[in-house]
Amino acid sequence: MAGMMMRLWDGREIPRLGMGGWPIAGPFFAGDLQLGYAAIDDRDAVALLRRAADGGIRLFDTAAVYGAGHSERLFGEAFGNRDDVVIATKFGPVFDEATKQVTAQDLTPDHPRIAVEASLRRLRRERIDLYQLHVNSAPPDAAAAIFDTLDDLVRAGKIGAYGWSTDFPGSVEAVAPRPHFVAVQHTMNVFFDAPTMLATVERLGLISIDRMPLAMGVLGGEMDARFASPTGDIRRNSFDWMDYFKDGRVVPAFVARLEAVRELLESGGQSAAQGALGWLWAKSPATLPIPGFRSARHADDTIGALAHGPLPQGVMAAIEALIAREPEGPPRER
Repeated sequence: MAGMMMRLWDGREIPRLGMGGWPIAGPFFAGDLQLGYAAIDDRDAVALLRRAADGGIRLFDTAAVYGAGHSERLFGEAFGNRDDVVIATKFGPVFDEATKQVTAQDLTPDHPRIAVEASLRRLRRERIDLYQLHVNSAPPDAAAAIFDTLDDLVRAGKIGAYGWSTDFPGSVEAVAPRPHFVAVQHTMNVFFDAPTMLATVERLGLISIDRMPLAMGVLGGEMDARFASPTGDIRRNSFDWMDYFKDGRVVPAFVARLEAVRELLESGGQSAAQGALGWLWAKSPATLPIPGFRSARHADDTIGALAHGPLPQGVMAAIEALIAREPEGPPRER
């Protein structure tokens, strides 16, 4: 379908749909706080990754910290050094693999040299296609020094390009343009359309890698105010950045917003999740959502969105007329 392919920094063309590795990574912690989703069987996780690739997904995004290295190991088992998949991972948080505790953030310029070698071993790869700073609110001057190191890693053949997982448009402006800085990973979905960040990404010619495209599952259309997150699930916490859940329950306002536009998202016979992905594709040719999933049914539903493509502009306009979004407000972690 027109508009469903994207040319990457290395000339490859891939479908505008990725898979996020956080939901399959299993537990990891900051003290007693759970930072991951409930564990699933490793064999099932690897099968999901391969199912996604068989269905046409080519970009797979994870982070060293997810599962304290475990997500990268799953990616390594599923794909190894396959050259027909694009592997994106992230660095910055420091963790103990044995205890699965996140212990610090390292923003020193030398940290990526050490972190990339550990990620390459876990991923079983010779090169990481896209390497992303995973500290949302890092100061731009610290990020710039780190990106200087990443330029060295590109020249050394350790990584293909780099980006930043951040919700701060001004920080992106401060470090761009750089020839190997190709993508910004940021929150964007029907509930939060990230207009300032999207405009920044488009102006700088970057890729918008859209995390939380289904709002931690709410836009999948199967949750209501009675839904309770399972034990050992990050959605049981109440972090400041976690808009869609509080204490394991969906925030009622988001249930109401979904119901206001559900019929529009499901127009054309697609699911709510497929419509939510189509909304992102219709917003800009720069968007590349990376939903996560934990079951074969949800994998197939996600992949099926590619057949539907972007929502029509008439449907997009109708959604804007009905949905009651909060103002964008000042940049913050999301």
